[in-house]
Order: sequence, then C-alpha cells, then structure tokens
Amino acid sequence: MSTTPTAVITGASSGIGAATARSLAASGYRVVLTARRKERIEALAAELTEAGHEAVPYALDVTDRAAVDAFAAFLDGRGPVHVLVNNAGGALGADPVSSADPADWRTMYDVNVLGVLHITQALLPALTASGEGTVVVLSSTAGLATYEGGGGYVAAKHGAHVIAETLRLELCGQPVRIIEIAPGMVKTDEFATTRFRGDQDKAAAVYAGVAEPLTAEDVADTVNWAVTRPPHVNIDLLVVRPRAQASNYKVHRES
Repeated sequence: MSTTPTAVITGASSGIGAATARSLAASGYRVVLTARRKERIEALAAELTEAGHEAVPYALDVTDRAAVDAFAAFLDGRGPVHVLVNNAGGALGADPVSSADPADWRTMYDVNVLGVLHITQALLPALTASGEGTVVVLSSTAGLATYEGGGGYVAAKHGAHVIAETLRLELCGQPVRIIEIAPGMVKTDEFATTRFRGDQDKAAAVYAGVAEPLTAEDVADTVNWAVTRPPHVNIDLLVVRPRAQASNYKVHRES
C-alpha cells in the first residue's frame, strides 16, 4: 500500500480544481480527481501521471449522495485519505431577489452547500483515521459579505462558510483540521461564462479594466500553502483577493 499522502479534489476538471490538483501533486500528494466531466479528469490524470505523479480520476457528481457513498467505498481499503479539497461549486445568474429563478438558487445550494456536506460526511471517517486529516472548503468572499444581484450565490457560499465554521467546532479535539479559503475576484475560463450562461460580453465585463485579477494558480498556491502547514497549525479562514479589489463591490478598474 502506498505511503504517499492522498488528497481528494472535487471539481477538478478545470479552473481552481485542476490547478489545485497540479499543485498538490507537485508537492508529493497522490491526487484523486473528481468531477462530472470524465474526459477532463482523465486527461488531467494522464498529464500528471506522465509527469511522474500519482493521479486517479473518478467521475462524480457531488450532489448525488448515492454516488458519493459509492466513491467513499471505492476509496475504502486503498489507504487513508489525508486531504479533502471541497472545490466543486459555481454561480448561476445575477438577478435581483425580486426576479431570480428559484431553480438557479436550488442548483447553487445543491452543489455549493449539500455537495460539500455529502462528500465531507462520506470521507470524514477516512480523514480521521489518517491521524492528520485536513478538510478544505473553497468558499468565497461572497460567503462573508453580500452584493446586489448575488443573492442566491451569496446565500449558498454563506452556507459553505457555516459548514466549515461549525465543523471546526464539532471536531475540536479530533485529528482533522478545517480550513476555509475565501477567494475574491478570480479570472478562470469558465466561472463567469457559466454564471451568465455563455454570454461572453457579460462575462468579460466582470473583469473589465482589472489589470491583474487572481488566477486559478494563485488560489491553488494558497490552498497548497495552507494544507502543507505543520499538522498542529490550522488556517481557519484565509481571504485572498487581487490587490485591485478592496471588497466585493470596490474594485479599481483602469480606463
């Protein structure tokens, strides 16, 4: 059985998830890549394997509890799980509360909140058994402060924040750390495009005039740093924003 520490990353098919998988693999972790898009994680696993790292792809929808339980059973007997990075998430729409689509809110809650709950519950026994478990919740600055047009996403990310905060209290004394990383403005290939349902103009407007928004690699580097602190060091909450962003609604934009 491999003695290499194992890290499970959800939403590993692109963006922050894929960047985190590359970063942790480079730091010596055996990475288990999960996402709905099987071909994406298989391609990433092949890339990492070719580079000499251990990578296992596993197609998974974190909103499907039966599938999550089957994934936990798949991992059982393959050694302890040391790190879980709850990265799967996303936003849909930017409508005001008065006209927002409840279906969008439900979808965001399912993946950002219940998805974190499902996979964390399922893997907690393995994380605890490792003796040095770490749960990372990738929330958002949206989970700490609201903004117009963000009601559904803000509510969901507040839910993710509360899971991390509560779990840290409930597991006090157990060998499991709960780390929350809350990124601000991150420019990835898909986040804003998905939020605006493929409208490239609206997606581009989010970052207009911002010289250097965060990248997926910036956030992955932050996750890696937090995870690789000595086991007795817990980074409870780390907010990371680009220099140009002072808050969710105050951003310096160059003309």
